[in-house]
Amino acid sequence: MNLSPEGAHFRKSTRSNQDGACVEVATNLPRVVAVRDTKDRDGGTLVFTSEAWAAFLAGVKGGEFDLPV
Repeated sequence: MNLSPEGAHFRKSTRSNQDGACVEVATNLPRVVAVRDTKDRDGGTLVFTSEAWAAFLAGVKGGEFDLPV
């Protein structure tokens, strides 16, 4: 059973590795962004508001989630 939001067009990250350990993101839905595991597409989908997704991306780009070296 596919649990993805209806009409979602998922795309893989350009930074995906060859073993498929990545996520897919759908940004074509109104007011939300959907995220799912590439290796388990029917295993469920996380849905975020567009604002929450933008804040997450800003945090990633700003190094907020970087692990200590």
